[in-house]
Amino acid sequence: MDGNKDFLEFVYSFNESMESKNVKLVYKGEITHQVTKAFTSITETNMMVEEEPNSVQKKVFHVIVEFLQNISKHADYMGDESHEEGSGVFLLCKDDENYVITTGNILMKQKEAAIGEVLDKINSLDKEGLKALYKQQIKEGRLSDKGGAGLGFIDIAKKTGNPLDYKFVPLNDEFSFFIISSTISRTQNFD
Repeated sequence: MDGNKDFLEFVYSFNESMESKNVKLVYKGEITHQVTKAFTSITETNMMVEEEPNSVQKKVFHVIVEFLQNISKHADYMGDESHEEGSGVFLLCKDDENYVITTGNILMKQKEAAIGEVLDKINSLDKEGLKALYKQQIKEGRLSDKGGAGLGFIDIAKKTGNPLDYKFVPLNDEFSFFIISSTISRTQNFD
């Protein structure tokens, strides 16, 4: 019985934490096409109720789809039962000024440097620089069978006008947890 009380306390604490961070939607598990459709549908309904401008809605949908596709295509598998292949976490937060979309997934540590380099380059560029980088990556990018070359991240930065926040949290000698976040202004129009 004490275990149940501890769990109920955890649920209450978790709810309070989500409220304080303005979390509107949270998910942990395998990312599939159906999950992506469900998140965009839920988000669309909520934004219609809130009467968000179409430009904001399109940006939010775009970031959701790009981030979730990134997880489904590129999340690494640690080989244990606690982390399925193609799984991760997703959070959608909203306050008076912004939507913040954050995802996290398992990543092999050997990929950190290349991803960090791409994200740092993206964050260092203005709108015109991002357009040029996007074109360059299409022409000569290192596209793999899973996609790649950072095109989705470049496009997110271009459309939102905001840098991508990211962090690698070490899990063990081989793997890290890759967290990436994008902010979409509810008031500023950046196309």
